[in-house]
Amino acid sequence: MRIRHGKDEKKTPYSYPFKIASYICIPIYDMNWNGILIGAISFLIIGCYHPLVIKGEYYFGVKIWWAFLAAGIIFSVWACLVGSIFWSAILGVAAFSSFWGILEVFHQRRRVEKGWFPKNPNRKY
Repeated sequence: MRIRHGKDEKKTPYSYPFKIASYICIPIYDMNWNGILIGAISFLIIGCYHPLVIKGEYYFGVKIWWAFLAAGIIFSVWACLVGSIFWSAILGVAAFSSFWGILEVFHQRRRVEKGWFPKNPNRKY
């Protein structure tokens, strides 16, 4: 299906999606993208915590759980104080990812004991 532009319409690379959106009655520029952005940033935050847990356990052992607790408390307080719902949601995700990281550090220790992850030869177990 070819979309025909009128003589007075300007042909730009961006006119095509807006033209399709006007046919299905969803103006793209009026959409609320906050949910998609929060989801994408949450995905990135959770993805960053996996290597933090693995490297933290490798270098510091389970003693690193205090750092995850402190980060979780700081992010939780910050999420309550910030005025924007968007940033509050992002900080809340970071806070509970930190709290979940505490549990994962102890699970990581068991994974190392089972041989699924390498032990740090410079640390005493």
